[in-house]
Amino acid sequence: MEEVKRVKKPILNYINVFRGLAILLILAGHTMQMGEAGSWLNCISKEIWAGGTVLFVFIAGFLFEYLAYKFEYKNYLSKKWTNVILPYIITAVPGIILCFMLPTIYGNPFADYNKLAQIGVFLTTGRVHNVPAWFIPMIVIFFILSAWLLNAEKRGYLYKILPFALLITVIFPRQDIEPYMVADMDFWGKYGAYLMYVLHGFVHFFSSYVGGMYLAANIDKVDKMYNYRHWLLWGTILVSVIDIVLAHYYGISNGSVSKTVFTVWALVMLKHYNSFFDEHPKINKFMDVCAKYSFGLFFVHWYFVFLFNDLTQIPPVVVNLPFHHASFIVITRYLFVFACSFVTLWCIKKFLQFIGQENTRKFIGV
Repeated sequence: MEEVKRVKKPILNYINVFRGLAILLILAGHTMQMGEAGSWLNCISKEIWAGGTVLFVFIAGFLFEYLAYKFEYKNYLSKKWTNVILPYIITAVPGIILCFMLPTIYGNPFADYNKLAQIGVFLTTGRVHNVPAWFIPMIVIFFILSAWLLNAEKRGYLYKILPFALLITVIFPRQDIEPYMVADMDFWGKYGAYLMYVLHGFVHFFSSYVGGMYLAANIDKVDKMYNYRHWLLWGTILVSVIDIVLAHYYGISNGSVSKTVFTVWALVMLKHYNSFFDEHPKINKFMDVCAKYSFGLFFVHWYFVFLFNDLTQIPPVVVNLPFHHASFIVITRYLFVFACSFVTLWCIKKFLQFIGQENTRKFIGV
């Protein structure tokens, strides 16, 4: 029997740009918030800049489906170990050291326990040693369920549960967890709370991942949605305004809802105006670099957020300052974090190549 050759799918430039946009928004969410808790300024800045995880999870689901034609479970998990989990472990080292050396300042609620046990907690929950890195234990659940997801798609019921998954995202906002929230718990109580945070994130963002798969499998619908681009934009604005009002008056916030609508709008616009980036090579190159460095930037940027805040004694959310002053600080922090993260990754990448390690991605995600 003649072997059927797989035709390699082309790289989608608008998806590459989308990846760059996602990481830029994630960095903004961790550096650009300001205003007293519950104030209009705080609610608005949080609504605009926070929630980039939706885009990151969505693009993960989109690319998983887009590349599913070459899926083989063991090979898939092997690549995820090399390209995602291994660099996650390696880049965890600075955070683990900070947890041990500066437990109070860095926020380590497990400081009184055995160090090996702490490392186990850090790596399986992600949240303590490198706050945004809780995303990795969560995305690993999707990796493990990858075969089931494709089987469910093949059997025709995966996308039927998507409306229900979206409803869960809307009704159950993301929960928060901070060291002071678990201060009175024992080791297993604390560990369980952090694991539940990861599991809750999985449930909350399940719709984003499957939604990405759905649009990748039905890419023609993205083109048709361009006719409704104005509705999607106004929908994003309307949902954002509702969320801001609820956050200000009632302390209820769920930025994932507006970011979900924004994600669809952004995909529609980027695909339709894909030629714009071909016509503007400098912009395209910048977004391409951001996309290629996205996982590396994700892995290391929090360390520079901590460094900036500690050196300047500026809180994560800038408060008690005039708007123009606060804006200057958060923009400076954003640029500092992006530049330091990028330069650090670039230098490490060049050093690894210098010593003969061509596959630098397995070390730092780049």
